[in-house]
Amino acid sequence: MEYLEAILLGIPMTIAVTVVSFVIGMVLAVFLTLGTTAKPPLVRGLARALIDVFRGIPPVVFLFIIFFGLGNELGRMSPFTAAVIGLGLISAGHLAESYRGGLSAIHRGQFEASSALGLNGTDTMTRVIAPQAVRVALPSMTTYAISLLKDSSIVSTIGVAEIMFVANQTARSSADGLMPFFIAAAIYILLGLPLAWITKRIESRLHSRISR
Repeated sequence: MEYLEAILLGIPMTIAVTVVSFVIGMVLAVFLTLGTTAKPPLVRGLARALIDVFRGIPPVVFLFIIFFGLGNELGRMSPFTAAVIGLGLISAGHLAESYRGGLSAIHRGQFEASSALGLNGTDTMTRVIAPQAVRVALPSMTTYAISLLKDSSIVSTIGVAEIMFVANQTARSSADGLMPFFIAAAIYILLGLPLAWITKRIESRLHSRISR
């Protein structure tokens, strides 16, 4: 019971890292996605390169570069700040691919119809294209959110006091070294269940709308 009480203290930090990183990723992914659809080849190439970098570098390596590298060069950076910056950039790369998949599912005729109605580029994207693209991208976005929740455990390597960090500290100071990790695993599963349920609900609603 004492193990559980100790590890439960890490839940707020785990949720904070996951939510803040995901929000950062959602915002940055918009700009990356727009960059991949820009006309100048240089902008498209840069956006594509950033997406590949953010998705290709292992998260723990990325965190070390930010916390121990940039953190020392730019001044003292807190573990939480480094964690949400690192995971936020990684999230941006993955979510940009979700956005791109949503946009590619939109028929070209939607753009032509919007132009025929006299809508400008901004109105076309915000009122016509974006709502449809987000609807298609939502399942993959929620699936990634579950993955991000689990990946947030790596921020313990730079000292963020989330579930895994507390479980590791508890295991080191106790006679039973495995029980804290079993408890941590159970907590991650319980935290991920609501997101998994939301994903299934979204997918079922999308299928029902498409089948009409």
